[in-house]
Amino acid sequence: MKVAVLGAGIIGVTTAYELTADGHEVTVIEQHDSVAEEASFANAGVVAPGYVTPWAAPGMPGKVLSHLLSRHSPVRLGWPMSAKDMAWVWKWWRSCKPATYALNRARLQRLAFFSRERLHQLSADLRLEYDRSDGYMVLLRSDKDRAMVEAGLQVLRDAGVEFKAIDAAQARLIEPALNPDTVFSGAIHLPEDEVANCRQFASLLKAQAQQLGAEFHFNTTIQGLDSAQPTSVFVAGETAARRYDALVVCAGLASARLLKPLGVRIPTTAVYGYSLTAPVREPLDAPRSGLMDERYKIAISRIGHRVRVAGSAEIGGSLAHKNEAALQTLYKVLQDWFPGAAQLNGNQSSVQIWKGARTMLPDGPPIIGSAGLPGVWLNLGHGSSGWALSCASARLVADMLGGKKPAIDTEGLGLERLTRPKG
Repeated sequence: MKVAVLGAGIIGVTTAYELTADGHEVTVIEQHDSVAEEASFANAGVVAPGYVTPWAAPGMPGKVLSHLLSRHSPVRLGWPMSAKDMAWVWKWWRSCKPATYALNRARLQRLAFFSRERLHQLSADLRLEYDRSDGYMVLLRSDKDRAMVEAGLQVLRDAGVEFKAIDAAQARLIEPALNPDTVFSGAIHLPEDEVANCRQFASLLKAQAQQLGAEFHFNTTIQGLDSAQPTSVFVAGETAARRYDALVVCAGLASARLLKPLGVRIPTTAVYGYSLTAPVREPLDAPRSGLMDERYKIAISRIGHRVRVAGSAEIGGSLAHKNEAALQTLYKVLQDWFPGAAQLNGNQSSVQIWKGARTMLPDGPPIIGSAGLPGVWLNLGHGSSGWALSCASARLVADMLGGKKPAIDTEGLGLERLTRPKG
């Protein structure tokens, strides 16, 4: 089958590989000049299935409101807030009901655990070598923070996640470079989780897909889809539409715009995240793997010879405007935990500062499956968990497009979830 994949972020690349491996004739259309140039570019790199949960959770609206006045808030509002952003916030608020949260959490974790399994399988079978580190630790600054994560620990137990609640001394044995001057209550250690370089993996998998015959068309802008023939793609600078047997929409924020003329409405918005990446200054002062500051929701990751600090959730505003307060929170968290880890002074060009737009649905899980139109498939809305969900999402789409039974239950991952009456 002749298939077009729209977008070459981590979702598009994994989708292209799985479809090509299944024997389809695949063309990837991407507006940038390489893979993983937007939300996949400089994310935290965390692969921790037990911590992939919906942002729409009971009590979250109150937490968000309480954070807004904080100097180092994990959640921020950017201005201006559009009508679309406000409508999304309303849908998100309605999705914070306990029953809705429980269903979406189960859907996300089912997908996340399968994705980690598929990631490891692909890495082993294809002998992919990319920067990665085993282990993940959630740092708890106070007894209050420890008490607040207690409910989440039951979620981990229910999911069968291996973890251990440890005190500060035990945490320092696992991560000896933790700042001796920072007093904290303890940590949650998850030895089976990991951090890895998403963009590097995407580049390697692109090469594998190309070896199997996939074509990647970079610097190519999609103007729209043909409402009369939905699997036809209009490309800027070309007079005739490109015809395909099927297409998979993985185009991030552009997905909703492309689908709207086809009568498919997806309530996504941009939730912006930030990161800074710098070379390791002294290996003995740097983290060994990945950590999360639970209070500020900031991840610190060791990615090869670099340290990456990533976090924040900013609704509204624009990609071009970087919030200085959000960046200062990243620096603060790194300084609190690993003050000598990274080369932050001197040559500032060595510090990579990034802001990315993560395409998020209001209730949490992505949409994976048919768009309800012949030959049109969806793989979008992964939010801040695209890396953690990508390999499973791609395999499920490939199975469904090919008429195969998916490897896991796909209940609640289809477009119909958004059209059901809310209880």
